[in-house]
Amino acid sequence: MIELREENLRLLAGKAALPRYDRSALEVGIVHLGVGNFHRVHQAPVIDDCLAAGGSNGWAIAGVGLLDGPGAVAKREAYAAQDNLYTVTELVSPPAETTRVIGAMVEYLHAPQDPARVLARLANPKTRVVSLTITEGGYNIDDATGAFRMDQPDVASDLAGNPPRTAFGFIVRALAMRRAQGLKPFTVMSCDNLRSNGDTTRKAIVSFAAGVDRDLATWIDGEGAFPNSMVDRIAPHVTAEDREAINRQTGVDDRLPATCEPYTKWVVEDAFCDGRPPMEIAGVEFRSDVSAYEAVKGRLSNSAHMLMCFPSLLIGYRYVHEAMVDPRIGRLLQNFWSLDAVRLVEPPKGYSIEAFTAGVLTRFANPAIRDRLLRVAGDGASKINVFHAKTIGQLAATGADLTREAFLLACFGAYLKGRDDRGVAFEVIEPRLSPEDWSLLQGGDALALLETSPFKGLGLRDVEAFTVPYRRLAASLAENGASRTLDSILV
Repeated sequence: MIELREENLRLLAGKAALPRYDRSALEVGIVHLGVGNFHRVHQAPVIDDCLAAGGSNGWAIAGVGLLDGPGAVAKREAYAAQDNLYTVTELVSPPAETTRVIGAMVEYLHAPQDPARVLARLANPKTRVVSLTITEGGYNIDDATGAFRMDQPDVASDLAGNPPRTAFGFIVRALAMRRAQGLKPFTVMSCDNLRSNGDTTRKAIVSFAAGVDRDLATWIDGEGAFPNSMVDRIAPHVTAEDREAINRQTGVDDRLPATCEPYTKWVVEDAFCDGRPPMEIAGVEFRSDVSAYEAVKGRLSNSAHMLMCFPSLLIGYRYVHEAMVDPRIGRLLQNFWSLDAVRLVEPPKGYSIEAFTAGVLTRFANPAIRDRLLRVAGDGASKINVFHAKTIGQLAATGADLTREAFLLACFGAYLKGRDDRGVAFEVIEPRLSPEDWSLLQGGDALALLETSPFKGLGLRDVEAFTVPYRRLAASLAENGASRTLDSILV
């Protein structure tokens, strides 16, 4: 195998598609916070295409890792060894994978190691866009009040003037530096699966800034830009076994390969305060009706992912495609769409929801992706709020059937016990549940989940149309298991 690094690129011809530009001529124009798999297979390839088309040398990416720990250090070292290069492999079935080397990221900074260097990069006049993938739950918005949480420990530390730990601390500190130098603010562009992600980002950044300096907050709010966007691509977690298989197939020794489905979509508001790369040449759509695309994707696709993953895990499945072989899972999603969600969603003009939902079923069923249900389930408390809260609220307000939403919450509650119906344990990762929430869940109240901090704001405790089926389904899950309970609700 040939090690992936700049000096070896010429040796990789024929093994993978290579960057078609001179990386030594690039300058950083984008700083990306949170270099996870999704960014690496979605935004970064788009910028890679822009660079290949020419005329965009000032739009290379500097990646910033915000997390600490052994895994984060290993990632930093791997990028350093590979000159910030990595491969992206599109997974299709039957296998006909295509692999490309992404060269758009020319710098990788580890924030816990050197926060001053990150601030310097953000404050640099050539930095014109700061993008984010910090997860749906990473924006620190209180589920009950909708306000930015100033008391979160890392946020409080940043507000106290310590070296920044959070994306908000880094961004606001850098914007203050730019304002003092008479520079424009940079555009802050969220690439997370979040309704109105630009508006949410604006609220978080401006709220944090107001805790530092109200005049600074006013300047950021008035002069900055926070475009909303809709992003869509499945990016499964790459295990050590996956890495070995990909590298064996390509002959490229990549410490940090990424994989994805062939499908990709990105719709963005054209609202940037200091220019942007010509991303339309890479298929990005700039539109004013982003919210309609968000509604279709979030309320019909992401919501379907949430609805199917928890009962599938409880039944004993571990991969999305494996669960989709079970015809009942497809029926559950079809019931959800036809009986609950589709009528509540206003699509973009000329958009076919039927074609979209059919495509979702095909994408979920792709066996080459091998997307783990536990990846989809992780931080489910945040994701359920993001992708189901509006549907639940609208159904409850109109007196509609809440069976499938009650089934989702009941399955989530059963999933939190960390064991499937066969008694096999799995890891539960729910950062939004506090120690008080876990204590509440262990208290014996059948409706305790509805009182936990992520779900209390839904106001479901007093909605009889929800609590009656929820109690029944939670009891059935405990007594009969997920498989028989699923059978009982299918139409």
